[in-house]
Amino acid sequence: MSHILEVEGLTTVFDGDGGQMTSADGISFYVDPGEIVCIVGESGCGKSVTSLSLMSLLGRGGKVRAGKALFEGRDLLSMSEKELDKIRGDAVTMIFQDPLTSLNPVFTIGRQITESIRVHMHLDKEAAFKRAVSLLEKVGMPDAASVMKKYPHLLSGGQRQRVMIAMALSCRPRLLIADEPTTALDVTIQAQIMQLLKELQKDLGMAVILITHDIGLVAQMADRVLVMYAGQIIEQAPVLRLFDEPGHPYTQALLRSVPSIPRFSGSREEVLAAQEADGKRLESIQGVVPEHYDRITGCRFADRCPYEEERCHEPQEEVACGPAHVARCWKTARLEQTDGMTQEKEG
Repeated sequence: MSHILEVEGLTTVFDGDGGQMTSADGISFYVDPGEIVCIVGESGCGKSVTSLSLMSLLGRGGKVRAGKALFEGRDLLSMSEKELDKIRGDAVTMIFQDPLTSLNPVFTIGRQITESIRVHMHLDKEAAFKRAVSLLEKVGMPDAASVMKKYPHLLSGGQRQRVMIAMALSCRPRLLIADEPTTALDVTIQAQIMQLLKELQKDLGMAVILITHDIGLVAQMADRVLVMYAGQIIEQAPVLRLFDEPGHPYTQALLRSVPSIPRFSGSREEVLAAQEADGKRLESIQGVVPEHYDRITGCRFADRCPYEEERCHEPQEEVACGPAHVARCWKTARLEQTDGMTQEKEG
């Protein structure tokens, strides 16, 4: 099966007062048709920059310095703006973090949804309106026809996010990029939106790149997981293998910093009680993501890693540690999970 998206060596830089800084460094991954790939990591690790690079939406000061992003065999990064306009909003769409700032405040919801439909599907005004109403109903919007006449500020956060999903799905895309689509929503609405997104993904058979820092959401949604840290992908694995046998010390630390995945349901008190019953104590990751991490020659997690050695300050290559599972750590092949704690193998 050929990949619907194949990213090779994506490197994105930003110009600033202190010079040029690399925010995404040599990013390589693929997405298969109908697959959900989650990109997870702490804030500031380059997840959103990677997605914006693919869509050529970096804004002032940002530019892709190297790499390819082959969508169905065509390089998105080498296309002209006119060529990209035919693909963005049609074959490839994106849901942004904050729907209020992503929607135009001076246009009605109806105008914003129908614009993309008319441009890409070549429907007349009436047909585009009917399709827009149908889409809003499909994403669970009450009184969809009335919402078409409203402006974004008149809607709740959950309603605005449903509008963004409807817009993203308006032309039946083959690839959807969702950049932390539930960040600004309360927990109940988050669950509804993600369940809706998964149902629509199955119905349409589209591929999804889901960007998040929520490990629980990764367990719920992903087929495969990419773990990012300080501008690099440091681990890639199928979701079940990642949770069962995390290879990189950073991934292991992430998993130890959240409640056990099967315990995510229930109230906060129930989750804490379950953790106490299991005899497990959540751990924090000491330190912070380094600034100017592009200047670090070795492992970028080394100064926070409990296994730091001299060799960790040399360039780290990806090491295979299982089927479709690689990690950017020279010690990966010698680490194993034992009773929830990572131990170094003897010999």
